Amino acid sequence: QVQLVESGGGLVQAGGSLRLSCAASAGTLSWSAMGWFRQAPGKEREFVAGIRRYGITTKYGNSVKGRFTISKDNAKNMVDLQMDSLKPEDTAVYYCAAAMGTFSPIVVPTTIYGYDYWGQGTQVTVSS
Repeated sequence: QVQLVESGGGLVQAGGSLRLSCAASAGTLSWSAMGWFRQAPGKEREFVAGIRRYGITTKYGNSVKGRFTISKDNAKNMVDLQMDSLKPEDTAVYYCAAAMGTFSPIVVPTTIYGYDYWGQGTQVTVSS
């Protein structure tokens, strides 16, 4: 049974930072890509960031470019999301996801359909 467990969510003031972590029960090298998505109440799940197997290729959603950084530690089977300059509109439940599909080396899937396993999510709330 594959498990992805997110941690690090919480309440932060606008302009602050949070670091989310995703622990994978299977080795992170097992996945062709891993990603972070978020979902605010009443909205669709939105792509935040993704990273390919060896951590060389990354991709970010337009709303977080320049503020968020995704990283991967294959030795620890962890994927992190460093979130800086947080805004109230970043408030959402953040989900970690893992993809098993085969993609071109420069492609990072950016839709929910590109990912096969999901964590339970962690709440991030940014106050104004």
